[in-house]
Amino acid sequence: MDPADEKWMQEALRFAERAAEAGEVPVGAVIVKDGRVLGRAGNQVESLHDATAHAEMIAITQAAEALENWRLEGTSVYVTLEPCAMCAGAMVLSRVGRIVFGADDPIAGACGSVFNIVGEKRLNHRIPVVRGVRADECGAILKSFFQSRRR
Repeated sequence: MDPADEKWMQEALRFAERAAEAGEVPVGAVIVKDGRVLGRAGNQVESLHDATAHAEMIAITQAAEALENWRLEGTSVYVTLEPCAMCAGAMVLSRVGRIVFGADDPIAGACGSVFNIVGEKRLNHRIPVVRGVRADECGAILKSFFQSRRR
């Protein structure tokens, strides 16, 4: 396991924890290029009343602003949960260089679990994926959040 991947996933986990504290599904995302953080966020769907306010989408917007360019070539996206179809599609459209995620999403994952949008040969950009980085921690925060919601 790449030590940099571990480091940045830990940062994404911090944002997932903040999201959980705010009553959001605990997903965190960090976008990095050349060791520099360009965007980072936790889910904000509930607080913004916006179904598109996933951690990845917010981080993509921040990264594009930081680069003053919608093309995020050469970036790595670290996210605690496998991106959904919306987020995976946005990453393809923004030309993200690489995706590193923690927990698989067997219900809505779009980086190989349910769909493989980021590897779809008919699209003009494909994204290499590293899965399972700090998967136990990423899965545990989600499991704990949903268990507390069921009580």
